[in-house]
Amino acid sequence: MSKIAKLFKGSSGSSSSSKHHRSRGGPSAQEAIHKLRETEEMLTKKQDYLEKKIEQELMIAKKNGTKNKRAALQALKRKKRLEQQLTQIDGTLSTIEFQREALENSHTNTEVLKNMGFAANAMKKVHDNMDIGKIDDLMEDITEQQDVAREISEAISGPFGETFDEDELMAELAELEQEDLEDNMKSMGGLPSVPSSKLPSVKPGHRATTKKRVEEEDDMRMLESWAI
Repeated sequence: MSKIAKLFKGSSGSSSSSKHHRSRGGPSAQEAIHKLRETEEMLTKKQDYLEKKIEQELMIAKKNGTKNKRAALQALKRKKRLEQQLTQIDGTLSTIEFQREALENSHTNTEVLKNMGFAANAMKKVHDNMDIGKIDDLMEDITEQQDVAREISEAISGPFGETFDEDELMAELAELEQEDLEDNMKSMGGLPSVPSSKLPSVKPGHRATTKKRVEEEDDMRMLESWAI
């Protein structure tokens, strides 16, 4: 038995005893809250009455202030007594309000715990009908069926019919391009012919004369730069 169930089992026993106690005159939380609210309403009405009486006594004191000082003083005394009562009622209302809020919170917490106990019992009842071993088997079956579905999807989406070697197709395409290039060259008359006759050669003596002339010109330019 869970702790919450034990708690509410105990609370049920206490509730039966509380019912027996109420039968002898003890109020329930709701009855006490209702009584406190009635008392608050009564004291609030008493506050309104006292505030009006204080205003009346103040008016009497003002009216008789110069004409009848004795009557004015009596009115002020009554006003003071009424103000003291009003102060006492304010304190009483604060105490009652605090007590009522405490009872309401206790009652709310009791209802919350009771509902949590009902929910815990319901969850326990649901779990009693479950077999962990069957759940593991079910999850394995689901995983297996998902694998089968994935294999079927891959088989359906794969290429259908004959398959070819892509490298072989690329090699064949290159051969076709080479043949097409050769045909184009033939249609344009082929490559330009290489001349069969030899180019005229320069004699060695002529090369030496040209080299000597260049050297002489360099020497003359150097002499001219010195003369300057």
